[in-house]
Amino acid sequence: MTSDLHTASIPAEAVDYLRRVDPILAGLVSIHGALEYPIDSDLWRSLVSSIVGQQLSIKAAATIRERVAALDGGFPTPETIETLSDESLRGCGLSRAKVGFLRDLARRWLAGEIDPPHLERLPDEEVIEHLVRVRGVGRWTAEMVLIFSLGRPDVLAVDDLGLRSAAQRLYGLAERPEREEFDALGAPWRPYRSYASLYLWQSLKT
Repeated sequence: MTSDLHTASIPAEAVDYLRRVDPILAGLVSIHGALEYPIDSDLWRSLVSSIVGQQLSIKAAATIRERVAALDGGFPTPETIETLSDESLRGCGLSRAKVGFLRDLARRWLAGEIDPPHLERLPDEEVIEHLVRVRGVGRWTAEMVLIFSLGRPDVLAVDDLGLRSAAQRLYGLAERPEREEFDALGAPWRPYRSYASLYLWQSLKT
């Protein structure tokens, strides 16, 4: 399954476009160049990892993901999640709620409600509508899947506090922008708002 994990680079045409439309992003591009970012095109694994990592530190999430992966000698399939006991899943460090979320995901996956080839053909908003039907998957999680699993170029997660904090600092705003203000701020970045977001996230690391 590791072949589904790879690193992608922001396309040159997107980098050039963002430099032209936004001087702040032009400055970030000058500092960081064409960013690379991880893509996991295995949608099942991406969703499981997203659910496992919710409300946890990066280190804690990584530890629990490793334990979950070890349950099946690589990564548990939907069939495995359905057959494992609650005790086995809880033994990985998963909360009772997350065990329920994973079981709901597995049930919907096996029932064909989440079909990767079908989702890949849908517009972003319809993908989100499908994914948020899963217990424990909210809009933000679905948007992260769009960016980091399906590789969609024009997603702006207006609920992401990190992005909004970065915007406050970079654009000299008195307060962290509300969702609507941030959405308007990002309008010029279309059709590459995912890539603009990567630069904003990168700015938080420096």
